Amino acid sequence: MTGESHIPVLMDEALDALALKPGGRYLDGTFGAGGYSRALLEREPEATLLALDRDPTAIAGGADLVLAMGGRLTLAEARFGALAEEAERFQMAPLDGVVLDIGVSSMQLDQAERGFSFRFDGPLDMRMAASGQSAAELVNEADEGVLANIIYHYGEERRSRAVARAIVEARRKAPITTTKQLADLVAGIVRGEPGGAHPATRTFQGLRIAVNDELGELVRALHGAEAVLKPGGRLSVVTFHSLEDRIVKQFFAERSGKAPTGSRHAPAVAQPQATFSLVIKGPVAPSEAETRANPRARSAKLRAVERTDLPPRAPDPDLVGLAVVPAPQARRRS
Repeated sequence: MTGESHIPVLMDEALDALALKPGGRYLDGTFGAGGYSRALLEREPEATLLALDRDPTAIAGGADLVLAMGGRLTLAEARFGALAEEAERFQMAPLDGVVLDIGVSSMQLDQAERGFSFRFDGPLDMRMAASGQSAAELVNEADEGVLANIIYHYGEERRSRAVARAIVEARRKAPITTTKQLADLVAGIVRGEPGGAHPATRTFQGLRIAVNDELGELVRALHGAEAVLKPGGRLSVVTFHSLEDRIVKQFFAERSGKAPTGSRHAPAVAQPQATFSLVIKGPVAPSEAETRANPRARSAKLRAVERTDLPPRAPDPDLVGLAVVPAPQARRRS
């Protein structure tokens, strides 16, 4: 592995929001390098924790921490979208708290062979797990319209159609199999700004989110936490870009009764009873000191809620829709 080790972001604030208590049962849905898990168990010596990660490399790397915690830490290879099922499987439900640190880890970005980053030339993979469709398969097999929508909706790349068109033209000559091939291709289409992010940043983000169904996993995790948290249990979520934060913000608002109920042009709609209450109003951002020490923290936001005693509700179709890329529309004939 190259590069710096993963530095947890907003960790103290996220754990403060959980209001840890002796004997509590907690779940870390995104184990990574174990920063949150270690800190939680050290902060509350009588707590037990179930930690999940879909990345087998992370699971293997956490073996020493499992031993060091003397039975208080269980580490399982699973997607955090399945946290409710995993909590039941390991007899940890109901839970006192869930913490989620969303997004790709520095460890994954810094391993060239994982294909997450354009900073290193490696195979175009991007899979957090050891199975499923790779980024290379997506780039070389998806229809142009599908690629354009993925890059636009998940990557927020304004020139998504031009990028998708260039990808399709290039792959007709030879498959696109490396990160450098794709990064160079995008750099020829998207104009970079002096001192700004690499021109391929948004395209890589969009493909990575699609390959790993990151937003779908987040939606399932939020509903799963609602199902397995006990009354008074806390949910802390740290996000790193606007797509993730929009989903968390909307879920928390809707589940806590803070969502808009109408306007002067439309009748008010009765709000269902709240399954969560807000622990903090609005997002918590990193301090200037944390941002200086860890530039990755710049865009991070923390939101947290507390479970009420009302039963969980069915998944919100509007929220589910935020995680799905719209299907390409047929072109109109002139």
